[in-house]
Amino acid sequence: MAELFAYTDGACSGNPGPGGWGVLLRAVEGEAVLKERELKGGEADTTNNRMELLAAINALERLEKPSRLTVVTDSAYVKNGVTGWIFGWKRNGWKTSNKKPVKNVDLWQRLDAAQERHSVTWKWIKGHAGHAENERADELARAGMAPFKPSRNEA
Repeated sequence: MAELFAYTDGACSGNPGPGGWGVLLRAVEGEAVLKERELKGGEADTTNNRMELLAAINALERLEKPSRLTVVTDSAYVKNGVTGWIFGWKRNGWKTSNKKPVKNVDLWQRLDAAQERHSVTWKWIKGHAGHAENERADELARAGMAPFKPSRNEA
């Protein structure tokens, strides 16, 4: 039985500024890669956290049928949020423990809905530490950001 992994990453040039997200979806059986799909996108004015969230959201939303998968992220914000904080936020009407509105609530709600139809295991890894799949997700995020960065001639 093949295992499904989604390696996700976000990037931002300035924070806020132009940003991008990237996803490497991979079906693996043992050591063999059975299938691979790459996704990317970006926005002109965003934050790194929003791009990290959009990477995870797109990984889950692009799966055509309910799946069992492991989402691998280098974002403690995404991993801690989706596996811990989100339960309190939902209970408190999308407010933090300080009664303040949750930042990026639109994306947290979208991520919550996207993961409902799947069986998801969330795994955090250290970014920029030589993890090949994470490095590829980072390259995709930077490629997703590229159309939104001003050229050097304009700057």
